[in-house]
Amino acid sequence: MARVVVVGAGLGGLATAARLAAQGHAVTVLEQAEQVGGKLGLLTVDGHVFDTGPSLVTLPQVYRDLFSATGAPLEESVDLVRLDPAVAYRFADGTRLDLPGLPAAVPAALDGALGPGAGAQWSALMARAERMWQVSEGPFLRTPLAGVATLARLARRPADVATVAPWQSLRSLGRAYLRHPHLRTLLDRYATYSGSDPRRAPAVLATVAHAEQAFGSWYVRGGLHRLPQAVAERAVEHGAVLRTGCAVRRVVVTGGRASGVELAAGEVLPADVVVSNVDAAALYADLVPARAAAAPRRALARTTPSLSGFVLLLGLRGRTPGLAHHTVLFPDDYDDEFDAVFGTGRYAGGPRPVADPAVYVSAPDDPELRPDEDSESWFVLVNAPRHDPRRGVDWDEPGLAERYAETVLRRMADRGLDVRDRIRVRTIRTPADLERSTGSVGGSIYGTSSNGARAAFLRPANVSPVPGLFLVGGSAHPGGGLPLVTLSAEIVAGLVGPA
Repeated sequence: MARVVVVGAGLGGLATAARLAAQGHAVTVLEQAEQVGGKLGLLTVDGHVFDTGPSLVTLPQVYRDLFSATGAPLEESVDLVRLDPAVAYRFADGTRLDLPGLPAAVPAALDGALGPGAGAQWSALMARAERMWQVSEGPFLRTPLAGVATLARLARRPADVATVAPWQSLRSLGRAYLRHPHLRTLLDRYATYSGSDPRRAPAVLATVAHAEQAFGSWYVRGGLHRLPQAVAERAVEHGAVLRTGCAVRRVVVTGGRASGVELAAGEVLPADVVVSNVDAAALYADLVPARAAAAPRRALARTTPSLSGFVLLLGLRGRTPGLAHHTVLFPDDYDDEFDAVFGTGRYAGGPRPVADPAVYVSAPDDPELRPDEDSESWFVLVNAPRHDPRRGVDWDEPGLAERYAETVLRRMADRGLDVRDRIRVRTIRTPADLERSTGSVGGSIYGTSSNGARAAFLRPANVSPVPGLFLVGGSAHPGGGLPLVTLSAEIVAGLVGPA
């Protein structure tokens, strides 16, 4: 039995703790905040209940595997509801598309909204994405990253390399399969699932679209914050100790190996294994000795940080007829958004808030999230550049957040969702707020982006240069997003092994 300290009670840290505690290790989880969940947080204001992070569950089998490995089935802890439609899309020219939650219904819906042939174009792309998924799931998503050796496993079969096409961007893949511009816009959006630019992100990100369509889009009744809470309960059931309000000052290294952690209050917790669910950039900048952190810091310097998000939590009077659980309002010029967020193209002088952003609205029809039947609780998200006062956007600049909130509300109104006269609760969360609440550097949602063919191999590995120190979560391999974070926990638990 090893003494394990897990730093951070985001979903990745909690899932690792649950697995390792179930394997017989003595596990302590330390969380700087007063509640668990990390980016998958909870806020209640005047009876309105908001998830403050992810609002969609995909690849439900990943969570079923986690709960099965640690005890009772997932469905005994949370109530998963499959969404149909999965997403309602509204395009700048007025076109509307309700994308069905069941795969068989998708082609007809596309033909109905976009014209004959649209369904066949999308189906051909999804067939390619399915082949990509079959090739990449095992080597890339369920095993530790091993640098060029990972690519070598794939390269043994040239046909697999051709399927994944590591030299091709997501945008160029879309051009090869999709003639309708709205279909290309749909595909571009999946780059943002990893905080990336579709013009630079790899074509293999089409697998995200495939996974969402094939395995469904799901909601946790009562709010997604219930998922990390359930995982925390599972860890505690197996003997893990959970301590909130405990900030970690540094990872203690003795004889070249991780031997525990020192808390901000000065207490030292000895450990045989330390698992970091901290943002990798923050870990290697602040918590690990400089010599041990040199190589990963150089690798991180060669990456593009992921985009962040600007969030409005809106408590509204009244109900919105015909509103889907998820709605996306696309702008006329999607490339302008990516240029603004990453400081490229026409904004090469530096990133800036997007003037006309795509707007994502999550509006669960869930009585547990609203104070009464004649109200709604909305999570509104737009992609945003991370908080970087020296080289980019200072989201703490006086008045900026309020001004930008008004911009977002005006854009929503322009596209048919004007709620300005119904607002009774409005809470703003900027990239700077995300950095403060979660420790993610600059508020980058996914750590590093997938921009560039080598991005996956520059992402911090689960095994650190310090023996006994492991990385889990969205800033480490295999990447960001709830299912990949949960898979990173499975990888780390396998690396540590049973007691």
